[in-house]
Formats: sequence, C-alpha cells, structure tokens
Amino acid sequence: MTAATPDASQPAVPYGTPEAPRIAVRGEARLEVDPEIARIGITVAARGRDRRSALDDLTRRNAGVLDLIKSYGDAVERLETGAFSITPELTKHGRGERVRTYHGSVRVTAELTDFTALGELTTRLADLDLTRVDGPWWALRPDSPAHREARKKAVREAVQRAREYADALGTTLSALVELADIGAESTPPSYPQAPGRMRSAAYAGTAEDTPAPLDLEPQRQRVHAQINARFTMVPPEL
Repeated sequence: MTAATPDASQPAVPYGTPEAPRIAVRGEARLEVDPEIARIGITVAARGRDRRSALDDLTRRNAGVLDLIKSYGDAVERLETGAFSITPELTKHGRGERVRTYHGSVRVTAELTDFTALGELTTRLADLDLTRVDGPWWALRPDSPAHREARKKAVREAVQRAREYADALGTTLSALVELADIGAESTPPSYPQAPGRMRSAAYAGTAEDTPAPLDLEPQRQRVHAQINARFTMVPPEL
C-alpha cells in the first residue's frame, strides 16, 4: 500500500472530509531477542614516585592490555582507548604540601561478538594488577535485523487495526496518507560508566581474597517499535 498522491480537487487538510473520511491508528511491536554485542570497559592504573615513572608504567600496562585484547582477533569487533590522566597525590609536609606519589589511569573499551571468548578475556583481564573490568553491557547493532522485524510488525499491526475499524463501518481502506515512526528520533541507549561487577582486587589496593563473581550470562534484549498511520477510507454507507 503506497501513500496517496495529492489531488488538486481535494482540500489539503490534515483531517478527513465526508468524501474522503480518514482513520488514524497506532501500531506497536515488542520483541525479545538474544544480544549481538557485549561491551566491556577496562580501566588500567599505575603509580609512581614521579610523573615519568608513573607514565612509563601506565604505558607498559596499557600496551599489555591492548595486546591481550587484540590477541582474540575477530572476536573483538571494536577497540577504543579513551580518557587518560596522571594525577599527583599530595601529602602534608611541615607547613606546606608536597607530592607523595603520582597516579595514572587510562580507559579502554572493547566490543565482542564471541561470548565464549568474552568469558576467557574478562577473566584474564581481571587477573591483571591494577586493572578493573566493568560490564558487560549487552546490546544489538544499530542495523540489527531485529529492529527491522519490529518495525515491520508494527506496520502490519497498524494496517490490520485500520482494516478492522473500516470493516466495522462497512467500508474499506482507500489509501495510506501518512506513516510516522515515533521512535525514529530517539537517542540510542548509552552504556553506564559506573564500576561493574567484574574487578581485579589489586586495583582497589585491598587484600580481598575473593574478587566479585563474573556475571557473563547474556541478557535478552527488548526491541520496541511504534508507528502512527493515517488512511483514507471509502465513504461508508451509513
């Protein structure tokens, strides 16, 4: 069914007329599917008595983390290095302050499509000193077939609903006037940056005997599509 071509003989109004009554309906679809991507955040830390030693240690640790992640090849779909910082820790010394030590950190994010590799990789990362792993966060690709299927189901529901209303009036649909995707301008969900469930005890500088357990069970993803549709109808014989 295609949108109707405007006719110069008909008034261009957003509402129906007795000669061309309109009907407006809404179609929705909700799906629950397996995730396609798992995203993890890795925070690498370092300490040093001076800025240079802290930077050198951080560079070495970060390179080791990147090499480890890259060793998983095609299982890693995306790898990014983010925020980097070197911060002095001050301590009281007489009447003034002096730098006690320097703390460095760098943030790395990785997206994986092989969830078997995800379990092994996160375990190896969490075992590294001064390394924290956050996540995983599960998601679908922006072009996932699940989004397309949800939109198609929402359209079919709208058409079916419009036909049922038209049938109740003893008439039929004539043409599609408008189709609006309500979720087209929505912002994709973001990934939280708060510490997650996976963490190396060495990062916190504590003597924890048992690190927090890893929760790597894939979480089903909910896909929602919603559309508004307007149709013209053959004038019913009331």
